[in-house]
Amino acid sequence: MTKVEGGTFLMGDLFERENDDSKPLHEVTLDDFYIGTYEVTYEQYDAFAKATKRPLPEDDDRGRGNRAVMNVNWYDAQAFCNAYGYRLPTEQEWEYAARSGGLNQLYAGTSNPDSLNRYARHLDNSGPYAYFVGTKKPNDLGLYDMSGNVSEYIGDYYPFYETNPDSIEYYPLDERAMRVIRGGSFNSEDATLRTYWRVGVLAELEDHTIGFRCVVSDND
Repeated sequence: MTKVEGGTFLMGDLFERENDDSKPLHEVTLDDFYIGTYEVTYEQYDAFAKATKRPLPEDDDRGRGNRAVMNVNWYDAQAFCNAYGYRLPTEQEWEYAARSGGLNQLYAGTSNPDSLNRYARHLDNSGPYAYFVGTKKPNDLGLYDMSGNVSEYIGDYYPFYETNPDSIEYYPLDERAMRVIRGGSFNSEDATLRTYWRVGVLAELEDHTIGFRCVVSDND
């Protein structure tokens, strides 16, 4: 786990300011927390699955070990984190950490598209499968693969930033059961790799492009 010093940052699409799903920009203040330096691997998840008598996730016959685990759903990802005293990150924590502590970074580690290949495994530089974690450069906090390799489950439901809390009864998040994934994957084009990009999926989804990492609050 890597410690992330808390702070205040402006969350959302700071760059083009055209992505409706990432507007409006809004200020967020976070306390210190710890986040996984790497995405959870097959080796780590397999030990948990065997201990809890869960089926082992498929690995597309490309090996397990320190490859980023995939083909797990949101519930299993959360259960893994909880088993070790952790949890899945909030969207605010994930974006703040991906942006190297709230810096104005378009991707995790850089804002220069010409440098993206050095920081992320994505559609234009990778095969159609999850890779070993940590094979690209980390961002400024020392976190690997927050853009690319596998998309990552977030602990939150999937609300629009425009949602008015006073009218939340007209937007029943628990009934929709949509969760958020962040960061993009080996199968993603440029846009999905951006630190503000949000995708909503069903919590039951087990997909070969989705994995996760864990966090824990500093005071837990």
